[in-house]
Amino acid sequence: KIACLGAGRMGRGIAVVFAYAGHPVDIIDFKDRDADGFGRLVAEVRDEIASTLAMLARIGLMQDQHIDMIANRVRVVPKGEAAIALVDTSVVFEGLPEILDLKREAFAEISAMAGPEVIIASTTSTILVDDLSGSVVHPERFLNAHWLNPAFLVPLVEVSPGANTGDATTKKLIALLESVGKVPVVCAARPGYIVPRIQTLAMNEAARMVGEGVATAEDIDKAIIHGFGFRFAILGLLEFIDWGGGDILHYASRYLVGALGDERYAAPP
Repeated sequence: KIACLGAGRMGRGIAVVFAYAGHPVDIIDFKDRDADGFGRLVAEVRDEIASTLAMLARIGLMQDQHIDMIANRVRVVPKGEAAIALVDTSVVFEGLPEILDLKREAFAEISAMAGPEVIIASTTSTILVDDLSGSVVHPERFLNAHWLNPAFLVPLVEVSPGANTGDATTKKLIALLESVGKVPVVCAARPGYIVPRIQTLAMNEAARMVGEGVATAEDIDKAIIHGFGFRFAILGLLEFIDWGGGDILHYASRYLVGALGDERYAAPP
């Protein structure tokens, strides 16, 4: 059984992934709500999961008659029942807001409830694993697993073990992710992981080109979709350097530094 800590978009997306693959999933709502508020949340979560599954059926990834069966594998649990829900859970994916103290408090509570063999993974997109692991009881079972939205469609999960993460924890989580059709990659505990670090540079450059009048926003996006995105859906960036030649990148980078007067184009040593 899988648990998703937090009933927001990430938790719901991850729940769809594992329910689709046959796992029972508990979405643990970690906010204090009255009965009416919790009832509204449950209805909202169930509606979103059902509509997501219906969309997957429309694009041919499943059949309509399986929607209810898959949706019924997901249960929404109030905070007061978290300890009971965690008794038979194998992995917890945390998807709370990107607030350091909030996450630390939640990990302290959850890790005290969960048995020492339960793997706990944060899905944070910004906070380093070692800034969170100090709050976790048995930190050897803790690591970051950064999913890209929408979690039920994007294959990649960036797995970032910390200084205290056990090798067995990383291996078990990778095996689990691969078993549900995901493509995990392991990266060091560095700000920005892999994809956010690269896409931040690219997004800022695109916005900068609009500001400089290089092209319209529409034409820049068209160039990305039909050129950059099309190419790099097939080739990795480093594979493309190797294919085109490291010398080509070196000379192109050196020219851009001079022509645009900016060291941000300089090639690494």
